[in-house]
Amino acid sequence: MLSILRSRSLLYASFRCTGSSGWNCLISEKGYGEVSSKTAALGESSYLFHSDYEPNSYDFRHLISVCAYSGLFCAGEQLHCHVLKTGLNSNAFVSTALINFYVKFELLHNAHQVFVEIPEPSLVSWNSVISGYVRCGRFRRALELFDQLEKSSLRADAYSITAVLSVCGQLKLFTLGRTLHSRSLKLGYGCSTFVANCLIDMYGKCGYATEASAIFESMPAKDTISWNSFLSANARNGKLDLAFDIFHQMPNPDTIAYNELISSIAQFGLIDDAISLLARTPNPDSSSWNSIISGYVNRNRATEALEFFCRMHCANVAMDEFTFSSILSGIASLSAIIPGDLTHCYVIKIGLNCHVIVGTALLDMYFKCGKISEAETVFQSLPEKNLVTWNSMISGYANNGDSTKAIELFHELESMKNGPKPDEITFLNVLLSCWNNKMIPLRIASAYFEMMLSEYTITPMPEHCSLMIKLMGREGDLSNAVKMIHELGHQECGTVWETLLGACVVCGDMKVAEIAASKSIELGVDNKFTYVSLSNVYAGHGKWEDVGWIRRLMKKMKLRKECGCSWIQVEDSLPIFT
Repeated sequence: MLSILRSRSLLYASFRCTGSSGWNCLISEKGYGEVSSKTAALGESSYLFHSDYEPNSYDFRHLISVCAYSGLFCAGEQLHCHVLKTGLNSNAFVSTALINFYVKFELLHNAHQVFVEIPEPSLVSWNSVISGYVRCGRFRRALELFDQLEKSSLRADAYSITAVLSVCGQLKLFTLGRTLHSRSLKLGYGCSTFVANCLIDMYGKCGYATEASAIFESMPAKDTISWNSFLSANARNGKLDLAFDIFHQMPNPDTIAYNELISSIAQFGLIDDAISLLARTPNPDSSSWNSIISGYVNRNRATEALEFFCRMHCANVAMDEFTFSSILSGIASLSAIIPGDLTHCYVIKIGLNCHVIVGTALLDMYFKCGKISEAETVFQSLPEKNLVTWNSMISGYANNGDSTKAIELFHELESMKNGPKPDEITFLNVLLSCWNNKMIPLRIASAYFEMMLSEYTITPMPEHCSLMIKLMGREGDLSNAVKMIHELGHQECGTVWETLLGACVVCGDMKVAEIAASKSIELGVDNKFTYVSLSNVYAGHGKWEDVGWIRRLMKKMKLRKECGCSWIQVEDSLPIFT
């Protein structure tokens, strides 16, 4: 012990003699090695803060980066306090390191707070905070910040453009993406492989495979990401033959290339072919298996998804949060509580129960199985809740008849200062709560609808419009419904007119029913529902000649209303009754 203390004193004596060079060497040697070395570097730094040597911006930047790289959140927060004490928070390099640190832990509010406190943020600081919002799925906020960057004295570079290209792909903003493409050419990034790869990905996700192909062909140098992006752009847009041609041309197809093909084949319903390709994949990972489970679930083949999930478990394939999110979605669609409980137990066993994606899928599954208390327990146990989690909880209460709790939870979400903000799905669930509770009058629902339009500037979807029409129909007044449909721009949406026709059946408004039926037929909505609903309205007014005419027309067109069905879980089977 004495020798260790003596060597440590000699070490810090050398720091006082050599300035920061010895300290920086210590960080460089230990900071990015094994976990024990990273911890050792931070341990040594605690002695530095008690010595005569004052750490500079370079020291802080490296130490904060080590904390982010190592996942040492508490140590990073302590360093932030030291930065504030020394006044280095105005230093762009130190602040950028802090932004990256908080982004690593998905604490965007903290990252943004550091950013706004920089007197003159550099372009690197702007790029860090924009890419942070992109990485955490806050795409609209990233666009807002990019717009602010454009209005500042700085000029966006390749990193700024590629971050926003990623947003364009996720939100399918083709026009903005094409504008950024032109901008990148003007700035001289046309030969950049990195920028070209992002452009291929953006065009592919926006559904423009031809444009993606043109960029790929024009690239002077192509890497593995270029080939994978090009393959993905064609595969996800249904050009499977071309995707296979690209796959066979690839110099060294990796697991990502195989996964893209498996995912696309499964997406288009060719699940047996996807399983066959999985069997030929050299090094399949969890993503390879997840794609097939998702394919089954998305095709309403949840029972087969469960069987494949069991195969994955028996093959000892490591499962991740996306595996459980997909299979829990399938279980929820079956309302099958036994496999749901078993999956929950397995999630706890492998330590993924606190993951926000898995937790959200679990509470959604429990709500759809009617197990409200279990869903509440999962919600309360989650250390982190994103907007999807809140929306799932509000939706669960709304669909299980507890509108009061759904609206209370909405107000709790709305009152959070640093939490996620309500979106179009949140308000859809609030309006659904109003519909499910007959004690809530139309004026209350209208107030929430107005809040969505004015306070949150959210553009109403056809689903919002449909729920407002249902609420109007329940109160027996559809006089403003047709006007609202046109004002909101949903006059070409068949679902809205179908909903209006259904509301007319409830309140017996024959005049509006005829308008809604005419538009529904014009837009090619389900004829069975349209004719049966109009027949019911006529019957309610005693117009039996019109009822007879509709029924003869349906018979001539061979239209029959389908029988409903239900199912119940009996041990390991799910028999269906019609």
